[in-house]
Amino acid sequence: VHLIESGGGLVQTGGSLRLSCALSGAPFSHYALGWFRQAPEKEREFVVAISRFDGNTNYADSVKGRFTISRDYANNRLYLQMNVLKSDDTAVYTCAATGRASVGAVRTTAGDYDAWGQGIQVTVSS
Repeated sequence: VHLIESGGGLVQTGGSLRLSCALSGAPFSHYALGWFRQAPEKEREFVVAISRFDGNTNYADSVKGRFTISRDYANNRLYLQMNVLKSDDTAVYTCAATGRASVGAVRTTAGDYDAWGQGIQVTVSS
């Protein structure tokens, strides 16, 4: 399975961005998906995950109410809508996929994921 992110960039505090992650090489519906991020000099952290079919989600407390994850089965894409962005959201964002999750299950640990995108930079300026 191959993942490619797009949609990152530079945005001012309070602004919005939408990240996209295209999945190819395997059936989209077989994978639970997630977004992780890594800020400079910090460890990678979980952002949000979504299950297969049921649409169950799990958000990190730091992004609840501001970020929304969604998946498009017709176009094999995962999205992350990010609103009210803060400087603390500045990081490289990476999408991930796991084929080891049952329907309805979400995965919040990086070790549970089998495939990763290359990552995309999001910079929030004050």
